Amino acid sequence: MRQRTMGRLGWQVSEIGYGMWGIGGGPGGFTGWDYDTAPACLDQAVEQGCTFFDTAWVYGRGVSERMLGDLLRRHPGERLRIATKVPPLNREWPPRPGDTLDDVFPPGHIREYVHKSLENLGVERIDLLQFHVWEDRWADDERWQRVVSELKADGLIDGFGISVNRWEPANVLRAIDTGLVDVVQVIYNLFDQAPEDELLARAQRDDIGIIARVPFDEGGLTGRLSRDTVFPEDDWRAVYFGPENLGPTVDRAEALAKLLPEGMSLPELSLRFILDHPAVSTVIPGMRRSAHVTANLGVSDGRPLDPALREELRAHRWDRQPTAWSM
Repeated sequence: MRQRTMGRLGWQVSEIGYGMWGIGGGPGGFTGWDYDTAPACLDQAVEQGCTFFDTAWVYGRGVSERMLGDLLRRHPGERLRIATKVPPLNREWPPRPGDTLDDVFPPGHIREYVHKSLENLGVERIDLLQFHVWEDRWADDERWQRVVSELKADGLIDGFGISVNRWEPANVLRAIDTGLVDVVQVIYNLFDQAPEDELLARAQRDDIGIIARVPFDEGGLTGRLSRDTVFPEDDWRAVYFGPENLGPTVDRAEALAKLLPEGMSLPELSLRFILDHPAVSTVIPGMRRSAHVTANLGVSDGRPLDPALREELRAHRWDRQPTAWSM
């Protein structure tokens, strides 16, 4: 597994990490989780060189964090970096237009969930604490700045990051201006190339770590969806891949499939596209089965993306606006 540097934090982390939403299960997320299979998948990832794990309290309402804590205890000799997230107080993803910092991240709420996460993980310090949503209109509010600074000074967190809202990669630039943001987590993939416009260049300039999430567009870039795909009602993808999005996603995935080099799958191409950008510190696919772990971590082999192919892929950029179904 190849390593990359997590911005100014200076950590060496596996360039392919582990996104733990799907494996954590719980209401409002993915269906099909398997708590009996999950530990073996996590162990396999460590054995194959994965050292970065991204979770959140809301993934199973603490379940995913506790799984990660168990993993840490099973591998005491490994330096695994862990990242988790404070949920918005009002449980709105993304924030509503009128939401204030008091509605989403009042200082007491931030501290409460830091301590919940510390307990779930079974650690004394969180490597990377992130806000799970964000609005840059809050950037100048000294209250969140003060609590983040105090958490660092108290030794409860090492780094601080923001997970930016879907399709809003520039909605964090003012927060970066404060000097408190060490890492930004952003959706970046073959469809969602907008982070290249401003955010990735800014991250390189200011030595900000970049976590690329949703590398397969919630499944749209796996090549497995069809126009007849139906998700269970309690799976959030039933909303995401509704009538407005499913057909266009399948059309675009089929167009991309025509560019695949011999022997390469669409998920592999998706990961290689992301890793081709030097601003990316790590990419975090979700992996609920052993085969996912093997396939995804196997892409970390140092083979560069063909420059001519990358230029062709630029034409498949898909700029979308946040909607009621996109979360």
